[in-house]
Amino acid sequence: MMKKRFSRRRKVCHFCVDSVDHIEYKNVKSLKRYITERGKILPSRISGNCAKHQRMLTAAIKKARNIAFLPFTVER
Repeated sequence: MMKKRFSRRRKVCHFCVDSVDHIEYKNVKSLKRYITERGKILPSRISGNCAKHQRMLTAAIKKARNIAFLPFTVER
């Protein structure tokens, strides 16, 4: 009996698809998509972002946290 091989599809960087050249830190709605319930930044292997956009996303999230658009942690 042969087992079927399961191959995962490569996740697509949403910023590359939309050809985004700059991630805006003021756009809180789109940044929340890449943050867990606890307030942590999702890694690129889960979010599917390329390395370039993951770095831009991380910088935008950190900037939004410092200006208090996003919380550092979620209180229970």
